[in-house]
Amino acid sequence: MNPQKKLKLILCWHMHQPDYRHHVTGEFALPWTYLHAIKDYTDMAYHLEQSPQARAVVNFVPILLDQLEDYTEQFRSGKMRDPLLRLLAAKDLEHLTLEQRKLVLDSCFRSHHSKMIEPYPAYKRLYDLFKLHEGQGTENLHYLSSQYLADLLVWYHLAWTGESVRREHELVVSMMSKGCLFTYKERLKLFALIGELIADIIPRYRKLADDGQVELSSTPYYHPIAPLLLDFESARESLPEIDLPVSPRYPGGKSRLSFHITEAIKMHERHFGTKPQGMWPAEGGVSQAAAMQMAQNGCRWIATGQKVLSNSLHNAAQAGSLTDPLTYLYRPYRVSDGKNEIACFFRDDRLADKIGFEYAKWFGRDAVLNFVHSLEEIWQQSSGHENPVVSVILDGENAWEYYPYNGYYFLSEMYAMLQDHPYIEFTTFGDYLDNCRDEARHPKRTSNACAEMRDLPHLVAGSWVYGNFSTWIGCQEKNRAWDLLCHAKQSYDLVIAGERLNTEQQYKAERQLALCEGSDWFWWFGDYNPGDSVRSFDKLYRENLADLYRLLMLDPPHELEIPLSQGGGYAEAGGAMRRNT
Repeated sequence: MNPQKKLKLILCWHMHQPDYRHHVTGEFALPWTYLHAIKDYTDMAYHLEQSPQARAVVNFVPILLDQLEDYTEQFRSGKMRDPLLRLLAAKDLEHLTLEQRKLVLDSCFRSHHSKMIEPYPAYKRLYDLFKLHEGQGTENLHYLSSQYLADLLVWYHLAWTGESVRREHELVVSMMSKGCLFTYKERLKLFALIGELIADIIPRYRKLADDGQVELSSTPYYHPIAPLLLDFESARESLPEIDLPVSPRYPGGKSRLSFHITEAIKMHERHFGTKPQGMWPAEGGVSQAAAMQMAQNGCRWIATGQKVLSNSLHNAAQAGSLTDPLTYLYRPYRVSDGKNEIACFFRDDRLADKIGFEYAKWFGRDAVLNFVHSLEEIWQQSSGHENPVVSVILDGENAWEYYPYNGYYFLSEMYAMLQDHPYIEFTTFGDYLDNCRDEARHPKRTSNACAEMRDLPHLVAGSWVYGNFSTWIGCQEKNRAWDLLCHAKQSYDLVIAGERLNTEQQYKAERQLALCEGSDWFWWFGDYNPGDSVRSFDKLYRENLADLYRLLMLDPPHELEIPLSQGGGYAEAGGAMRRNT
């Protein structure tokens, strides 16, 4: 084995939350943005800060940045528009309405029980008391005291603090040790800490980028599935028999995708001081046309799932090369239309799924040793003089609540072990391309070479989930949701063309439309997802479409009052992630 040969490892953490706001009122309908902020975005920055030789790509979806900025402004102004945070800081919990009591009880046990409730006896006791009253009618809610509600609100937020926060802030440790009978003053201190943590997230990642430790990338603004905006028929490139919506296409999809891309670049530059070099398209959703539209907007690279590459190579009659991933996966590919070109990286689905689903069940060090051994095998078995580039891409937030201590030991030991590894090197997508370009201009007389970038004649449309779009289109509920959106877009086009709105009204309507174009609504529709989550997203999606009609000065159609999907499944990881292997 050539001792100069290196394995180039690109860890890409994708940070995303859909827009949970009612834009007419500004109220947040669900708390997941700020909860993941104080748990996962803080922890992920901390682990990189503690391992300065480690490197990663961190992908921020612009609508997440927008919401983090919104929360920061709420704390600054003292005008909270998140109902749970308002209640955490409320002086009087004795005279809550029945609706407010239900909100606390419906929200504050929605955590992974074995990792986030059961380890804390005081929190579990609150849950056991709740179970005594569950199913006995709403009148029983009045018997729960203000102290019970105060303790429950505190414990919910304590359980959602990151492991790094617990190690860095004495307040969290002291409150967890106290366990119960939390005072109003203590709730205010916890409330203030939450505000500080959220306000510090964007500056922390910007500093990591300025120091050269991370590459920050982006996604089209509201996280739409780009190929489906352009053409529903693209779904048939990977699933020829898939059922499609009644509407033949999404009206004006090319201009809408252009909006999401250009606005994402503006948002990224405003927060981080530079334009992103590349994008992780929403859900790794790519097609030839979508890739070219991103290239035209200055993106050097995109990334997606391994099965998209398999489908693309099959399409190019290169199926013979697919028997072993070592022969095709660990290199970038060039996608071009003759005028524009872009580099496309493909994730190792097996390694990403190990982190996302398997290692949570292992002891931390054993999981790290297995992960590193898997990389070493790729290094040992890859042939030739080229350095293989391995892309491991997954959520930077959803997996960790299933790990002990929010993945603290896995992440800290992984970074520590890899940053000192003799032949595995961290890199980023942008730096890898830079090094390959420099190598091409100034060839070295060593065998330590970049993997050759091969050409893909056609990028077959698909996503990182199964290599197709069945998670977002194809069943009755998802197709119906698309039809409702298409009808709303037709109304939008007519109103805009008729010049019935002033500039401010047009701006609000366009933002509301963009919100409705996000991928997350379609992800949750279907009977394979948990009922509570499906009903929450279904209700919010229909309310957002209704708000769009109102912003257009139109009456919402009555069909928006009819639920689209009920759910009822028991999806792995609560339905927030999908497995590919």
